[in-house]
Amino acid sequence: MTIKLHNTATRRKEDFVPLDKDDVRMYVCGPTVYDRAHLGNARPVIVFDTLYRLLRHTYGEDHVTYVRNFTDVDDKINARAAESGRSIGEITAETTQWYLDDMAAVGALQPSIKGTDHERAMPRATQWIAPMIAMIEDLIAKGHAYEADGHALFAVESYKNYGALSGRSVDDMIAGARVEVAPYKRNPMDFVLWKPSTDDQPGWDSPWGRGRPGWHIECSAMAYELLGKNDPEGLGRFDIHGGGNDLQFPHHENEIAQSKCAGHGFANYWLHNEMLQVEGKKMSKSLGNFFTVRDLLDQGVPGEVIRFVMLGTHYRKPMDWTEAKRQEAEKTLRKWYGQIGDVNIGGVPSAVIAAVSDDLNTSGAIAELHKLSSSGDVAGLKAGMGFLGFLDMQTRLDAAGDDVDLSVYVEHFDAVRAEAMETKDFGPLDALKTQLTDAGVEVKMSKEGVSLTPAVGFDAEKLQGLL
Repeated sequence: MTIKLHNTATRRKEDFVPLDKDDVRMYVCGPTVYDRAHLGNARPVIVFDTLYRLLRHTYGEDHVTYVRNFTDVDDKINARAAESGRSIGEITAETTQWYLDDMAAVGALQPSIKGTDHERAMPRATQWIAPMIAMIEDLIAKGHAYEADGHALFAVESYKNYGALSGRSVDDMIAGARVEVAPYKRNPMDFVLWKPSTDDQPGWDSPWGRGRPGWHIECSAMAYELLGKNDPEGLGRFDIHGGGNDLQFPHHENEIAQSKCAGHGFANYWLHNEMLQVEGKKMSKSLGNFFTVRDLLDQGVPGEVIRFVMLGTHYRKPMDWTEAKRQEAEKTLRKWYGQIGDVNIGGVPSAVIAAVSDDLNTSGAIAELHKLSSSGDVAGLKAGMGFLGFLDMQTRLDAAGDDVDLSVYVEHFDAVRAEAMETKDFGPLDALKTQLTDAGVEVKMSKEGVSLTPAVGFDAEKLQGLL
């Protein structure tokens, strides 16, 4: 089945043809590890995990290489170390593991080189300083970069196609970007490849003095070393480069410029996912709607629910996280887990594969799962759920949750409610509602009475002693 992907570089949907079907290679920009991953950070992980699963299904697990980096040298990390008094290494080790744990909780497979080498497929920037220095030296020798005041900078004017990926002119980019004004720059758009470090900052010896790499050079160097060097024609190319659309400019534009000028073909297909909103608004701490993946998990929202909501919207459209979507996802997954039980898994239905093969149409694939559920094809349903990653979570929703008998608690609640209406003392009723909610029971009150339903994080043991 032909895979079709929307290539940002050409702005059209194209048939995916790998450079080498025995080694399909994909690079996705990973996190800067200074804190917990927020919900928006999870979207590209889930999107490209789905593509990774599709490529493995199509070409075989041992024939796909997926690299996703960790930026573990960055000014935000330095600032966090200064604020906390902890070492940079301690902070990045902790936050890297946080990231891996949280992404595993939403069903993401670990990147790997041909299905086996996970560690090398998740490179830390600090482990690849030497190749970065070598690439910068090459760019300077070829006239595409220059040294100034202890810095090495890329000369944007030296690459005539700068801006082609995002479709912007240099003038537009200057107007719309936060361009760092510095006297040592020849052009305001020139960007840093290497910068000096003070004694209290991480640094490495280089031809330009002790310093550290700029952000953009990291991905170019690591992608070439781990993927581009395996180009069967020796042109430094690989198949797919992905990330959020906020990375198109300047990060991906800069990656392309410095890689092409270094003589590397770089990526053939570029994929970018749209951003995430919460209840129709941009996620922001000032709006009080900013939360991390771990926040949701700690609140009892299972990883499979987060994954389901994410996959319910096409990756090239803005994704709106809402409470209504969360509830519907949980209800659907409870039903499906209850259906599939211990049934033997079947082959992945062709309609599910076809949907995902059509530019990752995951909402279409979920629609196919609904059809399988309705028709009673539980083997196909289970296979389709596995293909989309819903069987890989560390914890799964209690499929029997909808069958829990809470009638005795309904009677008790009604009695306490009636007494509260009589005495006008609603303290005991509020306390009972809080206890039920803490036990993972959704409480809905109406004129007709109360409805109690097992919800996210339902824990029957917490109900003991309420009667």
